[in-house]
Amino acid sequence: MNSAKETEEIINVARACSVEGNLELALIVYESALARIALRLQTPSPQAISRRLEEVRSNIISEFEAVKEALGKGGSLVIASSSKEQRQASMRTASPDRRFEMHGPDGDLVELIERDILQRNPDTRWEDIADLTEAKKLLKEAVVLPMWMPNYFRGIRRPWKGVLMVGPPGTGKTMLAKAVASECKTTFFNVSSSTLTSKYHGESEKLVRLLFEMARHYAPSTIFIDEIDSLCSRRGSDNEHEASRRVKSELLIQMDGITEASGRGQDGKTPAMVMVLAATNFPWDIDEALRRRLEKRIYISLPSREGREALLNINLREVKKADDLNVGKIAARLEGYSGADITNVCRDACMMEMRRRIVGLTPEQIRSLSSEELDMPVTGEDFEEAMRKINKSVSADDLAKYKKWMTDFGSA
Repeated sequence: MNSAKETEEIINVARACSVEGNLELALIVYESALARIALRLQTPSPQAISRRLEEVRSNIISEFEAVKEALGKGGSLVIASSSKEQRQASMRTASPDRRFEMHGPDGDLVELIERDILQRNPDTRWEDIADLTEAKKLLKEAVVLPMWMPNYFRGIRRPWKGVLMVGPPGTGKTMLAKAVASECKTTFFNVSSSTLTSKYHGESEKLVRLLFEMARHYAPSTIFIDEIDSLCSRRGSDNEHEASRRVKSELLIQMDGITEASGRGQDGKTPAMVMVLAATNFPWDIDEALRRRLEKRIYISLPSREGREALLNINLREVKKADDLNVGKIAARLEGYSGADITNVCRDACMMEMRRRIVGLTPEQIRSLSSEELDMPVTGEDFEEAMRKINKSVSADDLAKYKKWMTDFGSA
């Protein structure tokens, strides 16, 4: 029988072959999938189903052509499809979101998670993040591909329980997590230690449990825990509070249950996959049991020379620039600066002309200035002055400490 499930399985096999670099076999399998879709289109069906089949067929043709082009060039594909968002959407049947409901005393906790943690549509793309090429590649393999190809990532290929991003502050860890959620079209739970902390006995553990229950309900989901060291520091220390120990225990139990959970997401087809992403600036403070569950540990480094130049261009894309502004020269001068540091330098440099323009003016004169008088091109001198005021936030000793920890515990 030419069922939608069988056709979807064939398409997943074709994508798996593409990822593995077996492009000739991928073309054969894609042709089989297209033939099955063509056969289904010849069968009388409701207009909505026919329209969705046409969309699927169009997306599969795009993937087929991309594989054929890569084969002709003697190359390989990391992702077979050139339209990731269309591919994700085409394999699902549109259905209204089913709201997670819980009555009784825990209803208030559900509302808290919905209000403060749940983000349905993060809108950060890979291209919004300068540099970090290796980190992006590792995250695609560890998180994105299992979301797209759940039938391939089984057994020994099963997805990682969790991914830990380690690195200095301001290097883009939070943006990477949002980009993962955007690319996968997953529900995004943005968690910090403060949102999971309650003064009432037993409530923090309930929040953790409800968080994972909601993540499975809205699956596929991404749970991002920022500054996880503040939530899960080493157990057994003298100053550890009993409530903190219970929260850690609940988090460890829930993470163990992720891979054991079964069922389907809201669309009834997509596996109820929940991926845990965590970030920390202090990996040496993380509890050993949690570190073991965060099986993939990735170092998010300071930007390279090319990355600094790309970040400068991203920050200055909506700003007038002097004709003689040498972005490459500025990038070379910013070695050792984090992404956040570079953004601060750009912000400060872009305000230099305004500061010079309003010196000595009264409030009334400042308010009467036109936008043309203030919106002047940013110059190299503006950046020189900004760099004299803003220093790098990461020391050489800090970098050495990160590298040693990654040498001991990294798994990238």
